[in-house]
Amino acid sequence: MKRLLRNPLAVISLSVIVIFTLIAVLGYAITPDSTPYANEQHLEIAIKKPGFKVQMLKVYQSDKPSQNFIKHMLFGTPSPTDNIPIYKYVKNADGSLTYEAYTGDTPNDGEIKTLPSGTKYEVKEQKYYLGTDRYGRDLLSQLMIGSRVSLSVGFIAVFIALVIGVSLGAVAGYYGGKADAVIMWIINVMWSLPTVLLVIAITFALGKGFWQVFVAVGLTMWVDIARMVRGQVMQLKEKEFVLAGKALGFSDLRIIIKHILPNVVSAVTVIVASNFATAILQEAGLSFLGIGVQPPMPSWGSMIKENYGYIILDAAYMAIIPGLAIMLLVLAFFLLGTAIRQANDVHQ
Repeated sequence: MKRLLRNPLAVISLSVIVIFTLIAVLGYAITPDSTPYANEQHLEIAIKKPGFKVQMLKVYQSDKPSQNFIKHMLFGTPSPTDNIPIYKYVKNADGSLTYEAYTGDTPNDGEIKTLPSGTKYEVKEQKYYLGTDRYGRDLLSQLMIGSRVSLSVGFIAVFIALVIGVSLGAVAGYYGGKADAVIMWIINVMWSLPTVLLVIAITFALGKGFWQVFVAVGLTMWVDIARMVRGQVMQLKEKEFVLAGKALGFSDLRIIIKHILPNVVSAVTVIVASNFATAILQEAGLSFLGIGVQPPMPSWGSMIKENYGYIILDAAYMAIIPGLAIMLLVLAFFLLGTAIRQANDVHQ
């Protein structure tokens, strides 16, 4: 670990991953738009540049949504106010409020409306740090909640791949013979299939959705892990400590789990870091194609899909920003995997 932390690229990569992880975990607690899926839409302020500001009239509803902390952190909470973008407002002597609704960039062309007296409201200036998309949603909030999808797919898909890959690889390497032949045949068949097409096929079979993406991606990433674990176990099972365990009458399961697999962890970690980056790319690709995470749940891939048409216009940032987020996170995991491999290389 000390050797890993002496590598500047490893430190930078870990910092990037930790930052994205904190954003994903905190989620709705830190997003400007804390409504479910950060999906508060205002068509009047669609496609606004980063740094756009507008006065927002917040009219409090009679029924305030519940504020359960756990549910809020996981799913967000509907806004307790009806939010109306406005140009300007005037407080009347009778307690009512007259305001001009926002319709575009030119004031004095909006509809004049009056809020009855006795209505609870407040007016705040709202800033959209990364601008708004074509539905008037906050791009920064969409980006932050979208990080949850990418990291969740990475964690769960890699976990599925680890369980399958380590189990089959350990059995094939330790027992050999017919078990090894059957498992290697399955590995070679999986290896021969194009990964992207296999992911798409599994997604179609399971259906579109959040959890289906986890399973689809996880079922295609175990092959590398199984091949590596098999090779490592075939070498380790001939070592003295394994032979000593057999002589002491330890069961095969105990020898594999307690004596062999701990010595494979360092090699598996390198593949896991690479697979994490691959899972993020595959999820983004599926969402871009429309067969991954479905709206209104935000995803970096779906954000690119929705906004790629603006690349040739003056709003290219709407597609470039989620693309940069994908690139940064994927690069961080690849560099981390490289740093782990270098740290484990005893010849350096």
